[in-house]
Amino acid sequence: MRSTRVLTGITTSGTPHLGNYVGAIRPAIAASRASGVESFYFLADYHALIKIDEPARIQRSTLEIAATWIAAGLDPERVTFYRQSDIPEIPELTWFLTCVCGKGLLNRAHAYKASVDKNNAAGVDPDADVTAGLFMYPVLMAADILMFNAHRVPVGRDQIQHIEMARDMAASFNHRYGEHFVLPEAAIEESVATLPGLDGRKMSKSYDNTIPLFAPREQLKKLIAGIKTDSRAPGEPKDTEGSALFQIYQAFATPDETVALRQAYADGIAWADAKQVLFERIDHEIAPMRETYESLMRHPERLEDLLLAGAAKARAIATPFTAKLRHAVGLRDLRAQGTEKQAKAAKAALPSFKQYRESDGQFYFKLVDAQGKLLLQSAAYASPKDAGQAIRALQQDDAALAQFAPVGGISQQEVAQALHQLRDVA
Repeated sequence: MRSTRVLTGITTSGTPHLGNYVGAIRPAIAASRASGVESFYFLADYHALIKIDEPARIQRSTLEIAATWIAAGLDPERVTFYRQSDIPEIPELTWFLTCVCGKGLLNRAHAYKASVDKNNAAGVDPDADVTAGLFMYPVLMAADILMFNAHRVPVGRDQIQHIEMARDMAASFNHRYGEHFVLPEAAIEESVATLPGLDGRKMSKSYDNTIPLFAPREQLKKLIAGIKTDSRAPGEPKDTEGSALFQIYQAFATPDETVALRQAYADGIAWADAKQVLFERIDHEIAPMRETYESLMRHPERLEDLLLAGAAKARAIATPFTAKLRHAVGLRDLRAQGTEKQAKAAKAALPSFKQYRESDGQFYFKLVDAQGKLLLQSAAYASPKDAGQAIRALQQDDAALAQFAPVGGISQQEVAQALHQLRDVA
């Protein structure tokens, strides 16, 4: 049974903070340890070029993010961990998808529309300061996903549209050139925590209210001391509702520890004492990782070796898959022209499956021999995916034949022989 492929990308545009750790890094690393899952984690440095034009910043962010994931427990032996720019097949696939993607689809992308709306409100050209990179961002993201035929892509709700666009591009390519891509699904984690920042708003680089994940111990203590609180004095009961300090603590604490702090709030704990409790709880979890992080930051060559090894694993999949895609679209060795004709003629002499949609909106398939004689007719299916799965079952195992009633005058033995012919060629 094939494992489920899960893919996660991290844009190399900043320094990881506590919100990134709680909302994305920690749950993703836990998920990577599940059985039956093949995980892909990549540093999206091509994506960073869309919004960052400082080369040193991108390089520094790549180093920090790679060190963060390894220090936080990502096992490069268990997953495929790579840098996007080390996989040349990704930009090639981006072009293939560009050629099947309608411009109208990209016109509806949220980021592009937001830029156009902002320009319209300012009374300037709708496309002022809009780069082709921003406009094409969804195609590059689709290539990231489809290159490895990821089944699930963990994303926030604001990214669901990009997964839907990737599905659209995959379906368009499959329609033109045959079934090559899995249609990915967005994996929305409803329970993922969103941490408040120093000012109570969502922790975000955009608000400049973040707490760097691996800030030195004294800096971490100072930043936590600066978390916004109300003016209630020691001894006065305090509300946990809306308390940024309590919400951050809850993301790191055990249920019993959370209950204890909630009671301390009710008993009137001083804000300085509550901040000390938060600092000690965070540092308890982060300190062991911080030591590994700082070691990796001092030895970037270790991270470079890990990323290059990950790229080799990724390209072991991407290179042969891209060769198939090149062949599918017609980028072929001209010397194989005669062989192609022979193969096509041989294929025409075989039985074949025909999948179609009827006027009732349902999906069907039939198996016919080389002369077009009907050997097997399916019942109705609600989707082409369901019909395709039934075809694959027949191609793999004669036992699946028991689900189908024979066509008049045709024996199951004849159908089985036709299926065996197809398997022999495959």
